[in-house]
Amino acid sequence: MATQPIVDRFVPLEEYLSTVYEPDCEYDDGVVVERNLGEFEHAFLQTILAALFTNNMEAWGVYGLTEQRVQIKPRKYFVPDVSVLRMDAAADDILTHPPLIVIEILSPEDTLPRSAKKAAEYFQFGVEHIWVIDPRARAAYRGTELGLERVSSGELAVEGTPILVSTAELFAKLDRIREGKLKQ
Repeated sequence: MATQPIVDRFVPLEEYLSTVYEPDCEYDDGVVVERNLGEFEHAFLQTILAALFTNNMEAWGVYGLTEQRVQIKPRKYFVPDVSVLRMDAAADDILTHPPLIVIEILSPEDTLPRSAKKAAEYFQFGVEHIWVIDPRARAAYRGTELGLERVSSGELAVEGTPILVSTAELFAKLDRIREGKLKQ
């Protein structure tokens, strides 16, 4: 999730689009915004989720991309942790159409109120499914136009499709690898 500006000056859109940021940054009407990344749990969950959508690409009719720029407004770009697109979606360098699913994984510096605001912006852009995963709380949320609602069932799904992600399984894998017991 976005946290803070990385430069203290206005950055023209053309400069943002032509600059390589490591890791990639978001853009909000002239402000380049750093993203919180790099923690083990964040990286592991991002990898597991991207692999899950890749491994089920044919069965689910979708594919996943990590850290893909999404232009949600003419001068606003987000970089979700995982974007899930339908197989027939355009493979553009920058997504200008809403993905089917956007997944944000919280880092320790991220907050639920900031995540709720961002989820609302994704919703306004037309993203049908916004999932926010909090590895510290072992919780998942669905984004709505009003913010976030906690997923009590432990399952993130897309109605009318076979797409189903068990948060209990995600967190169990995370716990097993943390304990060095992934093979068990």
